[in-house]
Amino acid sequence: MRVLWFCIPAFGHTNPTIEVVRELVRRGHEVRYYSFEDFREKIEGAGAEFVPCDAYLPPIDEKAERRLRKVSTTEMSVQSFRTVANLDPLVSADVASWRPDVVVTDSACFWGKLTAAKHGLPWVCSTTTFAFNQQSSKYMSHSAAEMADILFGLPRLNRGIRKLRPLGYEVKSALDIVSNKPDDNTIVYTSRLFQPCSETFDEEHYRFVGPSVRDVTPKEKSGRPLVYASLGTVINDRPDFYRTLIDAVRDTSVDLLISCGRAFDPAQLGKMPANVRVEQYVDQMEVLSRTSLFVTHCGMNSASEGMWMGVPELLFPLTGEQRAVARRVAEVGAGVPLEEAVAREAAALRKTVLAALADERLREGAAHMREDLRSCAGPVGAADFIEQVAGLS
Repeated sequence: MRVLWFCIPAFGHTNPTIEVVRELVRRGHEVRYYSFEDFREKIEGAGAEFVPCDAYLPPIDEKAERRLRKVSTTEMSVQSFRTVANLDPLVSADVASWRPDVVVTDSACFWGKLTAAKHGLPWVCSTTTFAFNQQSSKYMSHSAAEMADILFGLPRLNRGIRKLRPLGYEVKSALDIVSNKPDDNTIVYTSRLFQPCSETFDEEHYRFVGPSVRDVTPKEKSGRPLVYASLGTVINDRPDFYRTLIDAVRDTSVDLLISCGRAFDPAQLGKMPANVRVEQYVDQMEVLSRTSLFVTHCGMNSASEGMWMGVPELLFPLTGEQRAVARRVAEVGAGVPLEEAVAREAAALRKTVLAALADERLREGAAHMREDLRSCAGPVGAADFIEQVAGLS
């Protein structure tokens, strides 16, 4: 079987696919993975053929870059439409010569979805967030700014769509490409228990395979509790929040490790107390194996990795999608919300952190989700489903 795989340039969307790719290759299938240089090592390490797409990303001006940093749905969609057009000659020639049996594409990767539609190929949607339909989408609470971005961005989206039609991409509307249909074959990297409104997704077309993560044996937590804080790799430029968190644990019996990403130099945070360490990157699974409380932005990957390791979570979402994940983590008892007002005041934040560390019910909820997620079919089940869609089983 030949698998043509597409993904956007985002760690949270790429990382869950790696073990599935590895499993497909182990079974003797060929995987050709269209991605970006930041992910080459992981993709080739899983045994796939890597196809770089960096040169096909459209150039962006300063205004567009600011919108992307704020996760503007309109700007991301417009840039995606342009990427579809840029990649079209390469991908169309590849499909004609390599003749893939199935396409697997990230749910947010327009060029993957549209390639499958244009060339009439069977395809699988790789969903690293929740599966969204009319019922589950109610979990998405957009801010006024996010709603305005979507509403006022419609004319730009429609112009982008019209430019794709002469290339053979029959797109009726932006909603037509963004949303999934009930009969779209979809892998979802979570469990049915964690998925909102899971009863509205049929067994035939939706496979809830659980997180696709590198497992690490949890370490026994003894001595001083470790609080680990990360706001992910996209919207993590929040030195104000990190300073407040550092002040909150100052002169306590709690150790704090912050992973701040590339958004700013850790030196900006000033001199650290003895119980605080700040790194741009860490081995998150290894850190979670010895963590007592995870302060997280509630990206699906991070929230899932925390629950996989049975770590209670302090939930600090920054986007609509993250708010949906945070709501569900709280509903299953594995985390508690951190309000923005509390996050701005060190004394209140200290009280919240210490209360979460002492909450036995929170530890029980996290342990329950650990068992639930680990009971899923995982990469083996995902590979089985891809083979089925390709007609091999």
